Amino acid sequence: MSNKPVIGITMGDAAGVGPEIIVKSVENTDIRQNSIPLIIGDLKILNRAASLLDSNITFKKVDKDYDFSQLEQSNEVYCLDLDLLPEDLPYGEVSSEAGNGSFEFLRTAIELANERKIDGICTAPLNKEALHKGGHLYPGHTEILAELTNTKNFSMMLSSPKLKVIHVTTHVGLRDAIERIEPTRVYEVIKMAHDTLIQSEKHPPKIAVCGINPHAGENGLFGYGEEEEKVIPGVERAQKEGIDVQGPLPADTLFFRAVRGDFDIVVAMYHDQGHGPIKVLGLDAGVNITVGLPIIRTSVDHGTAFDIAGSGQADEKSMLEALRQAIELAPTK
Repeated sequence: MSNKPVIGITMGDAAGVGPEIIVKSVENTDIRQNSIPLIIGDLKILNRAASLLDSNITFKKVDKDYDFSQLEQSNEVYCLDLDLLPEDLPYGEVSSEAGNGSFEFLRTAIELANERKIDGICTAPLNKEALHKGGHLYPGHTEILAELTNTKNFSMMLSSPKLKVIHVTTHVGLRDAIERIEPTRVYEVIKMAHDTLIQSEKHPPKIAVCGINPHAGENGLFGYGEEEEKVIPGVERAQKEGIDVQGPLPADTLFFRAVRGDFDIVVAMYHDQGHGPIKVLGLDAGVNITVGLPIIRTSVDHGTAFDIAGSGQADEKSMLEALRQAIELAPTK
C-alpha cells in the first residue's frame, strides 16, 4: 500500500481539451512520483488522446470495485473506465453524450472521495451547454460538488502565483448577485478564506474585501448604500473574531495592491469582478479550488477550448498546477 495520495482526475467534456491536458500532465514525472493519479473517464478516449500526442504513457484499466487503497506507483497510469462514450466522439462539438459523461465522471469521483477511497479530485473542464443537453441542469462543477457532498456553505477560490480571489457569488446574473450579497454570506466567505489559507500556508492571512459599487460607494456617492447594508457588517463580524480583514475597498485599485503583496487574498462580490483580474494574469496560471467542501477539489481555470480540441496544442500548465495543489492539500496518510 502506498502512502502517496490517490488523486482522482475527471476527464470533463471529452470533446474538449480535457483528455489531451490529462495525458500531458500524467507524463510529468513529479506528478507520478508524488501521487497516484487515477483518471476517471473513458479509456478509449484517453488512448485516442495519447495516440494524437504520440505519448508513451500506457493506461491500466480498473473498475469501481477495485481496492484503490492498494494502488501503487507504476509506469502505467490507472484509469477507471466508465465506457460511456462512442469511439468516434467528434472533437469540438456540443453533445449530450459528452455532457452526460462529464457528469458521470464527476459523480463517480465524488462518490469515491466521500467514501475516502481517493484523497482528492482534480477536474478537467466541462461544457455547461453539453452538461444541460445531457440532462444535468447545473451551472457548473461547483454546484454539483456541493449537492453531492451535502454542502450548504461553499465558495470558489481562484489561485495563481500572484493573486488569490474568493467569491461571495459566482454563476448568477449581476442583478441576482447583488441581491444575494448579504452580511452573513460575506462573513462566511471571509472565514473560509482565512481557514483555507491558514491550513495551506500556516500563517494568518491578510484579507481584503471588494466593494460592490465604484469606489466602494464612496460614502454614499455611488449606489444606494449597498456597502453599508450588505458588506460592512460581515467585515466587522470577522474583525471581532480576530481575522485580519479590511474593506470594503475600491475594486479598481485593490487587485493591483494584492498583486503587489499588500494582501494574501481578495474577497470578490461577483463572478467577473474576481475572474477578470486572475485571467488577465494568464489563463494557464490559474487554479480553481472549491472551499468549504468535506473533500479536496481543484480544477483548471479555463474552459473546454473546443476551437483547438484534437489539435494537440492545448497547454497543460493549469492542469499541472491544479494537480500539484490537490496533492499538497490532500490529507497526509
